[in-house]
Amino acid sequence: MRLLICSAVCTTLAMACQPVYSQTRLIADYPATAPQSSWDDLLAGVSTKEQWTERRAELKHKFLDLIRDAHKPERVPLELKVHESVVVDDAYERRLISYQVEAGERSRAFVGVPLNLSGKAPGIVALHGTFERGIEQAAGLVDNPDKAYLDHLCRRGYVVIAPEHFVSGDRVPPEGPYDTARFYKKHSEWTAVGKFTYEHSIAVDVLAAMDEVDPERLGVMGHSLGGHGAIFLAAYDDRLKAAACNCGASFFRHNPGVENWSRDRWYVYFKHIRPGLLKGELPPIDFHEIIALIAPRAFLDVSGMNDGDGNVQQQRVLMLTSVMDVYELLGAPQNFGFFVHGRGHSVEHESRELIYGWLDANLQASDAE
Repeated sequence: MRLLICSAVCTTLAMACQPVYSQTRLIADYPATAPQSSWDDLLAGVSTKEQWTERRAELKHKFLDLIRDAHKPERVPLELKVHESVVVDDAYERRLISYQVEAGERSRAFVGVPLNLSGKAPGIVALHGTFERGIEQAAGLVDNPDKAYLDHLCRRGYVVIAPEHFVSGDRVPPEGPYDTARFYKKHSEWTAVGKFTYEHSIAVDVLAAMDEVDPERLGVMGHSLGGHGAIFLAAYDDRLKAAACNCGASFFRHNPGVENWSRDRWYVYFKHIRPGLLKGELPPIDFHEIIALIAPRAFLDVSGMNDGDGNVQQQRVLMLTSVMDVYELLGAPQNFGFFVHGRGHSVEHESRELIYGWLDANLQASDAE
């Protein structure tokens, strides 16, 4: 009897738990409407290019305020020095250089110049991730050869500069790599993002001034910290005609880890927004609006759906579709793209070749003979 009762109960439960997909689906239940999200505020009230020009000016002001650009130091002479020069595999010359970024403060960078160029070449700013010897990694001298962007791109015909992040390499502070405490003691009103964006713009100055470089064909790419560095730099510096971000940045809204943008220790991106975040207040600009500042110039975003919080990555896709709307409005949808994969926080696979191909398509790399 017990077996019969159990059998009857299980049969009843199975019938009650029939999956929804077995039911008849009605066309009326699935109207062909555009998906809606909070990111739609990007073009709220904007339907023409003229209106976007006005909105963009407002967003650029908010962006510069977010990074506290008004508090950057006065520009100083570069006083550029070449410390060493070697030829790599008869393919390109690699130079270690340094230049002044603030009074009494110099940044190092590796520069790669392909040999036997037939004319001026496009230039790339290659930004490393959170690695202590980041420019050595970008040059293929240490750690992971998959992140040797300078080496890879020089072999494709680009002149490349890989600048040092200001709390890495020879400028690691006493507190340790990527610790910004000492920076904020010196520049209490500035931001770490403002600092590295400003320095990366100086790297663009160096690149654009080189005899081998076509200053009308400049781009930026980066991974992780260098990925959102690429976004910030392209939004900041209109000289860059193409930008590619790999596994970089999240955003402020829909982000359970939003306070990581303003930690109370180690690497602090935006110190001044912490009081607001602790009260539940977000900054007046978010990343879809920052990325949209790049339009209609070429932008590619590459990310892993399983890079951190999956819900955040799903929001990233929605965010990027809103940016696509701006490119559509400006008549340049071909200049925008994003690729989502399932390989986590990485670049050691087909996405790297996609980035290089994207740069080729938009900057038309010269072929080394």
